[in-house]
Amino acid sequence: MSKTLRLGIFITVTLAIFAAGIFWIGNAQFRFTSTYRVNAYFQNVAGLTEGASVRVGGLHQGTVRHIVLPKRPDQKVRVEMDLAGPSRQVIKQDSVASIQTEGLVGDQYVEITFGSTGAPDIRDGATIASEPPLQISDIIKKTNGILDSVQDATNNLDGITAKLNGGKGSVGALLNSRAVYRSVDAAASNLQDDTEALKHNFLLRGFFKNRGYEDSEELKRDAIAQLPAGSPDKSFTYAGPKLFDKPDSAKLKGEKALNEAGKFLEQNRYGLAVVASWADMKGDTDKDRKLTEARAAVVRDYLVQHFKLDDTRIKTIGLGKSTDAPDGGAVAVMVYPAGKPER
Repeated sequence: MSKTLRLGIFITVTLAIFAAGIFWIGNAQFRFTSTYRVNAYFQNVAGLTEGASVRVGGLHQGTVRHIVLPKRPDQKVRVEMDLAGPSRQVIKQDSVASIQTEGLVGDQYVEITFGSTGAPDIRDGATIASEPPLQISDIIKKTNGILDSVQDATNNLDGITAKLNGGKGSVGALLNSRAVYRSVDAAASNLQDDTEALKHNFLLRGFFKNRGYEDSEELKRDAIAQLPAGSPDKSFTYAGPKLFDKPDSAKLKGEKALNEAGKFLEQNRYGLAVVASWADMKGDTDKDRKLTEARAAVVRDYLVQHFKLDDTRIKTIGLGKSTDAPDGGAVAVMVYPAGKPER
């Protein structure tokens, strides 16, 4: 092979790779597909940048093209977005844009809601309504203020309890008995426990925020009260330490291990699939119950998001402590045949 021929082949391959890269990047930015522009106005864009993703129904359907600062203080920031043509089927004039965050400290993106069925179609260059972004810093400040107020109330109650026990004042003299003291002291202790529980609950919400959980009640969204009767046709069991990064965490680290279960559900018929989670006998019972609910919900979300499944037939159950669970707990995906009722 001559040197000239080798050089020609090299140049041809290089240009092909370069062209493929251009088309790949352009496709991600919707540069080679039909698009239309939509505007939304915000008082504060909360760190949103040009080039950020625009999602519709949770799917990437566009890009933030420009962010324009207002010319006067009484005006708002204009966010210009280029959206893929097919999204016009669900975006209407009554759709609403909001700025969301990936997790607590992730990147910002714009989420646009579906419009109503009878609303007019969106036009190129139209402006839709917007919602102010949720500022995590404001939530933390308000929550800290609430916790401080509750703690102050607890301290004041402790002081009142001490005075009552010492017989100070007419009320103290009236209530200066061991039985009454024990009741008041127990109330103060319970209030302190509630304060700690509130703090823990806030931290728990913050931890699960990057998986879409606003509060612990959302963990019960797809939960069932108990496992169906009978044995499952198929079961996939995973040790907790293999799936999650910490013993007390529901953050996935070995999620690819779940692909076997996901592919099975995607390729086979079934009636109901239940993601069940157990904890070992260590630790606090209530916390372990919440942890198993969270782990089951996280595994379910992974399966639903990465495989083509009927999410109405994927349920969860957190079973808390179990003597049968290995160290670090376990998660099982149990597949039941058609006809198995939920409980």
